[in-house]
Amino acid sequence: MSDKISLLSTAVFTLFFFISGLFDIMSHFLVKTILFVGFLAIVVNIILVKSKGKGEKKLPPDSYRD
Repeated sequence: MSDKISLLSTAVFTLFFFISGLFDIMSHFLVKTILFVGFLAIVVNIILVKSKGKGEKKLPPDSYRD
């Protein structure tokens, strides 16, 4: 997964949140569950992407690699 996926899922999550508020279906348990699970998935994705990026050392493109 990458930063692009996090950004796209955040946009979809925000759109779903807006639509569910617009149609007044935020009080349903299923909608609350979907929003909560979506939020947790985005947070976990961001944490995994950021932790993976910290461990990698970026070498210049013309450096010698063994």
